[in-house]
Amino acid sequence: MFNLFKKFCQGFSKTKQQLFGKLGSIFHFDKLHPENLEMMEEALYAADFGVETSEEIIAQIRQAHRENRNLQKQDIIVLATHVLQKILQGSEGRLPANTSHISPEILYLVGTNGSGKTTTAAKCAYYFQQQGRKVIVGACDTFRMAANEQISIWSQRLGFELVSSQHGADATAVAYDTYKAACHRQKDLIIIDTAGRLHNKDHLMQELVKMKRVLHKHIDSSCEYTWLVVDGSLGANAISSAQQFHTMLGLSGMIMTKLDGTSRGGALVGIYRQLHIPIYFLGLGEQAEDLQPFSSEDYIRALWEDVPEAGD
Repeated sequence: MFNLFKKFCQGFSKTKQQLFGKLGSIFHFDKLHPENLEMMEEALYAADFGVETSEEIIAQIRQAHRENRNLQKQDIIVLATHVLQKILQGSEGRLPANTSHISPEILYLVGTNGSGKTTTAAKCAYYFQQQGRKVIVGACDTFRMAANEQISIWSQRLGFELVSSQHGADATAVAYDTYKAACHRQKDLIIIDTAGRLHNKDHLMQELVKMKRVLHKHIDSSCEYTWLVVDGSLGANAISSAQQFHTMLGLSGMIMTKLDGTSRGGALVGIYRQLHIPIYFLGLGEQAEDLQPFSSEDYIRALWEDVPEAGD
């Protein structure tokens, strides 16, 4: 657990700096100075926790301060932690074992341009292979010139099987070929890397709807998953696109990427609060092992606690 928590702490270091950098004047003293609560509220907004969550945390602190004028730093951390625990209750997604004898499971990864879907598809393939799953990936981002080369390099590096086609090929046809290959090679998990698209471009969204409709005829409905890959650096701006993807495709999960390079890691709370879509993984770095299953406990601790010493 130490190594996993340490990875969370490293991944959220910039968000933590955002919080504690602005809160330094509050936490520098033993007691809370109420006139500095505005600074704390600004720090929460800057980290993109969202208006509702930020105001809820501040309200809890104000109420506690009215009841106890000697409020300490640790008291503030406990209050903020309790608020986040309540909001994120039930947020952890866990992919069940495939018990279907009808079809392999299929996981669609969707999202806007630049969210990291192709890299995430490769890292997911690696993770599930480490869990003993028989994985095949469909390179269905046929619009981006470099996509096939990128996923092919990852396939060779991490050792997962890949079905791809030439640039400009019909993405649904590639997805169907991946399904046929999965059945022939007795794979139990298909991961579909789709092209990035803007959530407000209806004709592009309809292509995803078509892909799911075609494969739905062959895949048991209990074995279909559609996960949104969200660029964590977008912060609260990602909420509107997440809502549109959910409306069009019926999202069943979310992966948030690029959290190691942003100070806006609180956006995860805002998106979950709005949509209640389970969070399966977080991207905490560039290596394959840096895609980590989401743990609300580790996420909250990494924001508010210090990294433990080895052996603690």
